[in-house]
Amino acid sequence: MKILVTGGAGYIGSVTAKLLQNKGHEVVVFDNLKGGHKESVSSKLVVGDLLNKEDINSGLKDENFDAVVHFAALALAGESMDQPFSYFQNNILGGLNLLEFMKQKNIKHIVFSSTCAIYGTPKILPVGENAEKSPESVYGESKLAFEKILHWYDEIYGIKYINLRYFNAAGAALDGSLGENHNPETHIIPLAIRAALNNSQFQLFGKDYDTPDGTCIRDYIHVEDLANAHIFAIEKLGKTNKSDSFNLGVGKGYSNLEVLDMVKKVCGIDFPIKITSRRPGDPPSIYSDNTKAEKELGFKPQYSDLETIVKTAWDWHKK
Repeated sequence: MKILVTGGAGYIGSVTAKLLQNKGHEVVVFDNLKGGHKESVSSKLVVGDLLNKEDINSGLKDENFDAVVHFAALALAGESMDQPFSYFQNNILGGLNLLEFMKQKNIKHIVFSSTCAIYGTPKILPVGENAEKSPESVYGESKLAFEKILHWYDEIYGIKYINLRYFNAAGAALDGSLGENHNPETHIIPLAIRAALNNSQFQLFGKDYDTPDGTCIRDYIHVEDLANAHIFAIEKLGKTNKSDSFNLGVGKGYSNLEVLDMVKKVCGIDFPIKITSRRPGDPPSIYSDNTKAEKELGFKPQYSDLETIVKTAWDWHKK
């Protein structure tokens, strides 16, 4: 198939685009390169912004696609609380412009990069797809809003979608070619590896949560497992032509201290940790019920044990 990957120069997008190519699909990446990296793209790259309809129409007018994988978004929950306009504008209006392009080109399938942030602090763990949606950040709200928009574009125009609600993407490509390279970086594993490499202090946000060791618990999923799930989703849309939503996680969580201990073990470096106050909007514990994804997508994480996640990240960052 020929597939448009928006945000395909970013972390998860670039790994997915490469995997799609490896599976024999033709890929075109559309990215504004504000958060992505040109060198991470091995397919055709169209530089443009989804907020600019002219960028989309002029850059992609001669292309015909079988499906779209939509990663392009602002994605920092904390930042979204300081920049609500930017997050709503980028994540909703940019997505609407993409859907209008799909409507115009008669592209009927889209896989959407959603998030577990739409659930907020869950009342029941693990979190299933039908759990209450109660975002605690503008970021989570913007993703939930776009899920609702997708529902209406399906109802009105027959554009079928699969929402993939990620938990915590982590790790690096198994061949060492691609990894997590954000600026600013906010994720615990790359920040801990940076502390190990620089022999500097790691700042841990909060040790007074209602969890066994007092630190937040999260569900970490390897980026290559996530990338594979997008391929399963494209294939499912092709077979069933039905819209759906799936949680992508491993079904259990690790505490921040457990993650830091694993980074120290893999790196062989004992960096200092400073405990500071909680970050606003961080739920104490969230991890997925991935039963539906396993049963209906055939999604079984292969590389998402914590040691493999940290080792692949360490191998990439130290290079």
